[in-house]
Amino acid sequence: MKRRKILFVCSGNTCRSPMAEAILRSKIKEKKIKWWDVSSCGLFAEVGGTISPNSRQALEEIGLKADKFKPRQLSQSIMDRSYAVICMTEKQKQILEGCAKVYSVKDLCGFDVPDPYGQSIDVYRATRDIISRACDIIIQKIILAEDGGNK
Repeated sequence: MKRRKILFVCSGNTCRSPMAEAILRSKIKEKKIKWWDVSSCGLFAEVGGTISPNSRQALEEIGLKADKFKPRQLSQSIMDRSYAVICMTEKQKQILEGCAKVYSVKDLCGFDVPDPYGQSIDVYRATRDIISRACDIIIQKIILAEDGGNK
């Protein structure tokens, strides 16, 4: 079976989308779901940067590592290789309007994921928890639905 990829997109690929990538990857592994992978990019990524310190800390608090994470700029070729492109907000989805396979978290889960950039660690923790809930829904609505419930 061909590997399918979920691609998370946010503005800079330093806060929300790297957290979503780490969290969904962990949940897929934990549930022993095969043939799916996850990655992330930014609409305006600072290539050569790193994940934000507060995002890293929020992930580490739930046992996930992101030390090696490097922000990537979104490109058409990355989108083409993805099964689904999931933007953190409706506004980000609108920037990619006309592209196939593009959804917002709001389309799938009923809520946007607000940007925690520059805010306190508590805001990052809240964002992490919102993303975790969204990932549970994404597993149900996309991954398990597409796999017919088979792992």
